[in-house]
Amino acid sequence: MLEIAYADWVSLMFRWLHVVAGISWIGTSFYFIFLDLSLRKHANLPDGVGGEAWNVHGGGFYLMRKYVVAPAEMPKELHWFKYEAYVTWLSGFALLAVIYYWGAESYLIDKDVLDLESWEAILISMAFFASGWIIYDLLCRSPFSSHSLLLSAAVFVLIAFAAYFLTHIFSGRAAFVHVGAMVGSIMVGNVFFIIIPNQKKVVKSLLAGEEPDPRLGAIGKHRSTHNNYLTLPVVLMMISQHYPMLYDNEFSWLVVTLILLVGASIRHFFNLMHTGKPIFTLRWQWPTGAALMVVLIVLLSWQPAPDPNAEQVEVPSAVDVLAIAQSRCASCHAVKPSDRLQRRQPPVHNSPLQHH
Repeated sequence: MLEIAYADWVSLMFRWLHVVAGISWIGTSFYFIFLDLSLRKHANLPDGVGGEAWNVHGGGFYLMRKYVVAPAEMPKELHWFKYEAYVTWLSGFALLAVIYYWGAESYLIDKDVLDLESWEAILISMAFFASGWIIYDLLCRSPFSSHSLLLSAAVFVLIAFAAYFLTHIFSGRAAFVHVGAMVGSIMVGNVFFIIIPNQKKVVKSLLAGEEPDPRLGAIGKHRSTHNNYLTLPVVLMMISQHYPMLYDNEFSWLVVTLILLVGASIRHFFNLMHTGKPIFTLRWQWPTGAALMVVLIVLLSWQPAPDPNAEQVEVPSAVDVLAIAQSRCASCHAVKPSDRLQRRQPPVHNSPLQHH
């Protein structure tokens, strides 16, 4: 009883931290993508400046400028944006460990999908995070990485394959969250292994009085753009546990691909809008996103014809359902819960009504 209560409190603290850090990371990421795309060039820019943008917020006006490579001298004060990403990943992994590793038997493993021991499932989980980053990084370093569309397609296929395999290893809920966590690991890997180290190399060159390598900034921007397009799908996949219709079906890996396409389409709209393009050139993203959502709804609403040879399952009566709800659900989900510790219950696999 106390162990379950401790798990709930630990989960609450890590979830709150994860949400706060994630908002900070997404906010700075979206702002700097907007800033980069909204920069404008004119004849009076200082040497080395590729563009500037005027911003207004909170009653003040701000002039933002971007150097093509780096300023001639190292500024006295330089603000870094990295800890938001690190804390988001660390708190997210801690939350995943509390829910899916600590409660592997209840939340990570589905014996009907694959009969695993807890330690096997946990090792597979961590292996997916590491291998996802390694394969993605190799793709970004491959000869065709200069072809943005081809690389994007390869990353899309990587995530789709990961979703397919995960849905055949873990429970539906765990598989969906793991896809989001794997993509989130790729995103923070871009920050930790590529973007920040490249920026540090530029700073080191400035301090040494050397000319920084312009490729370092270009590579960092490339990875940052990937993160930008992956953000919206990741957010939905990480909250998917609240929407069983997304993962509790045989097409859940296809659902992941549709979520990727919808999120990327909407993000592309905003990115093009930041460049100052007129609205009439931005007519396809929202209709495309809406059409894909319709496909998603139809896909999740489709029910296969019943197998006449299948074993008939006894449907519980309303009285049975009410009795189960009162004994299993009301203590936590009533208007005034009677269970002070909000105790979580494991799945009841021998009942016709699956709860929790």
